[in-house]
Order: sequence, then structure tokens, then C-alpha cells
Amino acid sequence: MRLSPTERDRLLIFTAAELARARRARGLLLNIPEATALIADTVCEAARDGLRLAEAVDAGRHVLSAADVLPGVPDVVTTLQVEAVFEDGTRLCVVDDPFRGAGSLGPQAPGAALPGDGVEAQPAAAVVRLAVANTSPLPISVTSHFHFFEANPRLAFERAAAYGLRLAVPAGSTVRFAPGATVEVELVPVGGKRTAIGFAGLVDGPLDAPGAKEAALERARATGYLLHYPQADVPAARAPREADQ
Repeated sequence: MRLSPTERDRLLIFTAAELARARRARGLLLNIPEATALIADTVCEAARDGLRLAEAVDAGRHVLSAADVLPGVPDVVTTLQVEAVFEDGTRLCVVDDPFRGAGSLGPQAPGAALPGDGVEAQPAAAVVRLAVANTSPLPISVTSHFHFFEANPRLAFERAAAYGLRLAVPAGSTVRFAPGATVEVELVPVGGKRTAIGFAGLVDGPLDAPGAKEAALERARATGYLLHYPQADVPAARAPREADQ
């Protein structure tokens, strides 16, 4: 039997998850590879059973608790990503806080971040909320770190207000806009050097350069991007923190 690399990876996850289940049944505490495999397999099987993305992620988040794993595992495994096959195709599942309700060992945990002297926690970036309407007959997905200003031209929203911003969702996850749906999204500023290279080619350079925003808006207008939200009086459904269901 010939298997693709993806199918071999899936069988490896399943085998490791079965080993984790057997050891857990014997009363053993799971280590990082065992816990990771069991959570990933749970997500993949939930998708195979016909659950939607958010439901599959939720299943993976609740399959283990701190009591099932070795000390320090919840502090090291804080996010898990796995590709699962759903009825509408392959989707990336991002499981944040995979040990829901798990206790933390604080600064003594392996891999814990220790702030240096004089380092203080920075306040969270201001969040911008925008109503977004999908005018396309097809579903549209936007990933976490895509420059939202340059998202699909058939998404109708106040595009100028999204300049220099990205989705306020966990890294690697997506928000899905169903055909004809209106969704409210939360956006935060793009970090780092604030340079947009690639994407849809509306910027291709520093976001904060003089005239960059005006030039990007002109390119968007010239190439047929929808620049405004069509119906401000239509109530918007809030987008979940996980990838859209």
C-alpha cells in the first residue's frame, strides 16, 4: 500500500496517540510527545467524525488536564497546531491552552519566560473592530498575520481603517467568511518592523512610510477592491477567537 507523506504523518500521530492512551490507562503521567500526539489525534478524529473546526479544536482542548501529564508539560505546551481533514477540505487547527483548567508551575516550570530586571509587562495593543461582509459566492479565509487591508477584494469593509492592522486571533489560525455573511472582526497593529512585503502587492514596503497609505488606497481603488462596508445598519456576528466555525 502506497501512502503519501501526509498519510504517513497521520498514522504516526495515531500510533503515538494509541501509546499515550495505553500508558494513561495504566495510570502513567504523559510526557510532551505523548500529550501532543493524543491532543492532535483527538482533533483529527473529531474532524473525521464531521465536527466543525471550532468543535474539533474544543475537543482537543479538553481531552487532557494537568492531572494527566507530567509536571511542567502545561507550561511548555501552550499552543498546538495540526492540519485536519474536514468535510470542506484541510484546515489548520490551532489549539491554544490545550490543558484547559490546567494549573501552572509559574516561573519554576521548564521553558517558562523569566523577565529581566526592570522589564515591565507592556499594555495590550488597542483593538479595532470592523464589520466585514463577504460579497463573493465563495467562502473566504484570512490568516492571522495577513495585512487585513490587503485581504480579498470581495470583502467589503472600511478598508482604510484596517491599514497596518492584522486579525487579533492566535498565530496560524484563520477567520472564515461564509458567502454573503457579515462578521465583526478584531484587529491589532502589525508588529515588528511594520513592513508589508507580498500579500496583494498594495504596499510592498514600510507601512508607515510617508504617503504609503494613500498610495495603497489608490492601488486598491484602481484594481477593484471594495473600500467600504455596504450596509452599516446590518448587525454583525462576532468572529470567534478560534478559526471560524
